Amino acid sequence: MKALFLTNEYPPHIYGGAGVHVEYLSRELAKLMPVDVRCFGDQNASSGQLTAQGFGLDTAGWTSPKQLQSVFGALQRCLDFNTTNIDAGVVHCHTWYAHFGGILAKLNYGIPLVITVHSLEPLRPWKREQLGGGYDFTCWLERTALEMADAVIAVSEGTRRDVEKLFEIDPARLHIIYNGIDPAEYQAVTTHGVLDRFGIDPSKPYVLFLGRITRQKGIIHLVNAIKHLDPGFQIVLCAGAPDTPEIAAEMKAAVAQAQSQRDGIIWIDQMLDNKSKIELYSHAGVFVCPSIYEPFGIINLEAMACGRAVVASAVGGIPEVVVHGETGYLIPVEQMTESPFEPVNAEKFSHDLAARINEIMADPAKQKTFGNAGRQRAIDTFSWASIARQTKALYETLG
Repeated sequence: MKALFLTNEYPPHIYGGAGVHVEYLSRELAKLMPVDVRCFGDQNASSGQLTAQGFGLDTAGWTSPKQLQSVFGALQRCLDFNTTNIDAGVVHCHTWYAHFGGILAKLNYGIPLVITVHSLEPLRPWKREQLGGGYDFTCWLERTALEMADAVIAVSEGTRRDVEKLFEIDPARLHIIYNGIDPAEYQAVTTHGVLDRFGIDPSKPYVLFLGRITRQKGIIHLVNAIKHLDPGFQIVLCAGAPDTPEIAAEMKAAVAQAQSQRDGIIWIDQMLDNKSKIELYSHAGVFVCPSIYEPFGIINLEAMACGRAVVASAVGGIPEVVVHGETGYLIPVEQMTESPFEPVNAEKFSHDLAARINEIMADPAKQKTFGNAGRQRAIDTFSWASIARQTKALYETLG
């Protein structure tokens, strides 16, 4: 059997956890079976049983509103995925961007459709800021694809519960296969060239955030927590790829205000490659994930594999990765509103984040204990080789 992966993200064009998942799963799965990846971009690569082809997009003549162009662009690429002949035995889609392509492949080529749920559109209402009316379409597309899929993979138990609550899916078609990590790649390093490049003092401890500037990732709540953080350590915010100009402006203003009140706040306004991220993880005293929605939270797993203590919000799949009191601390998030889907008491959430960060940063022994336990958990529970075997076994039940 050959597997066809349809995805927006694929190396070198990766900006989120879904792209990381596709990169490593396709690589590991190709050790077991042929894998054909079709993605957004200009990729054209082949190695062993793994091939990857990018599909470009010409929008020069488009006159539709800018907010809708990513939606129409995804549909155009999904058509192109299918007009290039498909000889796979199963089509496996990742994120709504690829779902229309999966529907076309299932119906036109008569092959089973598998969808991995990395996030769910109804739980990201702030995307209306980004897509306008296109958000209504992506919600409809996701529902249609998931409810007609032959198998739906949730990346955590929390995600499975969300899927069951939101969609009409036969429980027999709903499966849990975790995200994973390569502990041979993600492990602590001693180099500090990246720190030097961005003006981070390697002789002083720092707190690290790494992720996109989006409502989902809760970065604003961490910036608002800075006023509660003890002096004596640096705060490194590696945050880029804002969803909208509005949240970019909000982030800029919040960071500027924090910097006016405290020294040692470094904002890296870009997305970094894996090698650079690993170096940042390696020297951090604590990694912070303040997400308000997170189906899995692969960044926590990356930090743990690098031996870092983690402070994270107790939402979605994060409690299945971070063990409270063993690999870090989980911060409860009070009941959320439907829109803009933020904590009811955002100030309390920021204060609670700060309290746990201060506790760990004041205790190097706890940093080491949590970090060592986190790395061992990453090795024991989240191997990509195991995830690939589980995925292949699922495909074989659909033939």
